[in-house]
Amino acid sequence: MPFYKNMAHFSTCLYSMTEKKMNEIKKIMVAIAFSEHAKGIFDYAAKLAVSLNAELLVVSIINSRDVEAVESISAMGYDVDGEHYVRNIRNERNQILEQIIEESAFPRGRVRTLIPVGNPVDELLNIAVKEHADMIVMGTKGRTNLSNILIGSVAERIFQKSPVPVLSYRDETHSGDSISG
Repeated sequence: MPFYKNMAHFSTCLYSMTEKKMNEIKKIMVAIAFSEHAKGIFDYAAKLAVSLNAELLVVSIINSRDVEAVESISAMGYDVDGEHYVRNIRNERNQILEQIIEESAFPRGRVRTLIPVGNPVDELLNIAVKEHADMIVMGTKGRTNLSNILIGSVAERIFQKSPVPVLSYRDETHSGDSISG
């Protein structure tokens, strides 16, 4: 993407953030990829939500590529299938989320969770619009957490395409990392 297009998007994001006053943020979408930072991301968003009197919408996408891979394995005769895989992943993530929410002391009645299947970028952007999220809080890296990548590909595309402000979470162990490595 040419430099001027990045700058135009950056300017648009700055404009949208100044147009939306902090007291107008009533729904914060929390994108969680169930990396080692999931609890930190949720806790950070919960503290922000408390200070803004906002509700939280926690979203975790089951990547459709993973489901397709499981279905390919099933086609080779192995005793696995996409439907059971999705059900097991949803159950596991719901259990982990319930524990994270309980440990946070954030009011359970002000939290909703969604765990759809799809392309993570497309699903997150569609949910942000459909659910009228005022802000997105997410980590800068997902499950792969490759140390040589500054920002994960999903996070980077959300930062580029989001119709609402995006706040990135970095844990304390990485907050002092320099760009040069």
